[in-house]
Amino acid sequence: MNRIVLDTCVVTTALRSATGAGNAVLRLVAQGQLTPLVTPALFLEYEDVLKRPEQRIVTGFSLAEVDAFLNALASAGEAVDVNFFWRPQLRDPSDEMVFETAINGRADALLTYNLRDFQPAAQRFSIRIITPSEFLTAFSSSAATAPKEIHR
Repeated sequence: MNRIVLDTCVVTTALRSATGAGNAVLRLVAQGQLTPLVTPALFLEYEDVLKRPEQRIVTGFSLAEVDAFLNALASAGEAVDVNFFWRPQLRDPSDEMVFETAINGRADALLTYNLRDFQPAAQRFSIRIITPSEFLTAFSSSAATAPKEIHR
């Protein structure tokens, strides 16, 4: 489970709390253990939300620091071509681009705090919808059971 889609709420929450599960997910991305899948539309939403004055007050980020974060995230990410639009699938139209990224990118999981809105459509498309905390638990369990490298 290495290819993930991050809902905007996960990214914003991660930058608000250095000790939260979302931030731990971003640290795994920075370490190269997870690959975030992104589309231009989704990335532009990240930028729009993170650059809002109220977000920057809470995170303490300057515009330059937001840009540096987004550059690092883009470097770690994998671009997804959206070849198929499946709209409408969700109650909230602004969530459609997140969901389409997961479908078109064949994500292992879509991480969100908004499970209720994604769940019905996720079942139809066999997309795993999970909170960052639940994801970390599953990720650490799978890492613990993965074969270890043999050193000679």
